[in-house]
Amino acid sequence: MLVLASACSLVHKKVEVERLLTPLAEANTADLIAMVKKSTGVRSIHGRIDIQFEDTSFATAGIAEKYRTADGSIYLQRPGKVFLAIQGPLAIDIAQMTSDGEHFRIAILKGDEKYRRFVKGTNDAVYPKLDMDGESSADKKKTSEAQTVNALSNLRPQHLTDALLLRPIDPHAAGIFYAQSEAFESEKDPAKTDTTKRIVRGYYLLDELQASTDNTMRVLRRFWFDRVGGIRLARLQTFDEKGGLIDDISYGPLTKVSEGNTLMPTQVSLTRPQEHYKISITYQAPESITIDKEYADDAFVLINKWGLTEVDLDAKKPNPPKQ
Repeated sequence: MLVLASACSLVHKKVEVERLLTPLAEANTADLIAMVKKSTGVRSIHGRIDIQFEDTSFATAGIAEKYRTADGSIYLQRPGKVFLAIQGPLAIDIAQMTSDGEHFRIAILKGDEKYRRFVKGTNDAVYPKLDMDGESSADKKKTSEAQTVNALSNLRPQHLTDALLLRPIDPHAAGIFYAQSEAFESEKDPAKTDTTKRIVRGYYLLDELQASTDNTMRVLRRFWFDRVGGIRLARLQTFDEKGGLIDDISYGPLTKVSEGNTLMPTQVSLTRPQEHYKISITYQAPESITIDKEYADDAFVLINKWGLTEVDLDAKKPNPPKQ
């Protein structure tokens, strides 16, 4: 009986495990740096987009609020310039926002008069989350219009520039170093969206490091390259001085855009964990995207031509509407 029991304990059951996607392409650090450089060749972009905003304030509780996908038009130009118009039905502007590389401006144009505003501030400044004066938390939860206004008012247009127009890489800059490593991530099976089956995807990581005077280094950016069937930049993370995550950007597959042979991702998702929001952008018609056209500087400075109540975040108090 003891022998029989021991034999039974040796019986193995087949267990389904997560499948590693293959083949995995090979690349060295120089190859990865060259790929990033190639991704930064575009000087400007203009196109029609679908944009969706997601409030992740309650992400720790497993709750996220998605707002309805809206149409939009976006202009981006190096270095750090952006104009974004978000539109509702009948091409009516809901909001417009700009950044000239140093300052941002946001105009909320749709909805009840008390929700319309013109917000301006400095790109490098850190501001608390902006709330509407005279509205209780309970009132805000009841009003989808109020939620949308708060979401748009706290969106920062300059966050889109580095996500959609990747900041250049310089392997010869003083005090900047690059290190390559390997990673494997468990992900939902993209070929079977109607199930919970998962796969394992292989990545190369390229860390951009900055040396400090105390013989330490900090990570500035981390590039994720998908290795399945080739090498593709799939994700970018940026970090602050304490190593906290600032941006987490995901890039969709490369698509031919405009009338040439330029390839770029036409689906981009930007998550800002410290500001508790996520933006998903999809270019509507890749073939009609305009690239490398020069736009005047004043195209990226929004003027309060609507006479909206101004909220100067640097002054920390609203100004009356301009007459």
